[in-house]
Amino acid sequence: MLDVCDNRGMKPPRLSVIYEDNHIIVVDKPPLLPTMGVAAGESSLVNLVKQYLRRKYAKPGNVYLGVVSRLDAYTSGLLVLARTSKAASRLTRQFQTGEVEKSYTAILEGRLGEPTGRLLDWIAKNDERRRMEVVDEQAAGAKRAELTWQVLGYWQDRTLIRVELLTGRKHQIRVQFAHADTPVFGDRKYGGSGDFSPGIALHSTSLGLVHPVRREAMNFRVEPPASWNLQRFTNN
Repeated sequence: MLDVCDNRGMKPPRLSVIYEDNHIIVVDKPPLLPTMGVAAGESSLVNLVKQYLRRKYAKPGNVYLGVVSRLDAYTSGLLVLARTSKAASRLTRQFQTGEVEKSYTAILEGRLGEPTGRLLDWIAKNDERRRMEVVDEQAAGAKRAELTWQVLGYWQDRTLIRVELLTGRKHQIRVQFAHADTPVFGDRKYGGSGDFSPGIALHSTSLGLVHPVRREAMNFRVEPPASWNLQRFTNN
């Protein structure tokens, strides 16, 4: 766990490095931190990781960092970044072909009636509303979105679940469960009403991939933050 500062000298969320070598770096992204694409001087995960590598390895110039997948700013958890262009190309191909195994933990508003399930929808971006939406399969820009879920426990009117992504669409988990009338806890953008802070109750828990150079299987796991109080959830 390392502290780094943004370009304005302000201390952003702490950077937790799970694994690194000459080719990849895996981090546990805190909530409320965008992966990339922020205004100059503002904090992003990419900026923080570049600063970390620059300081650790005394690199005077620009540090290469390839973004091969993203997490929403409000979502926490595991994210892999490439340290070389070769690694970036190979990892991107793994994500595109569905070779990467991604598991999320989420708390939903409402109770799911079945212990396991599957969601299959078609989603597209609504530019006017600046959000993703479930649409008809024939709609312009529609992309298939599929996932499976398993109930891990209940607390009051909340459901704790594990989600396995079978496709990787923007805001997919948030959109599909909102459409099913069980939005992610605290996700006001997609119909949630509960108060969850910081961010929303969605965490990238496990990541399975093949190392882009050594070609060996790698699996990483990070549990949700302690602030989730998961001990509250039971099977009743």
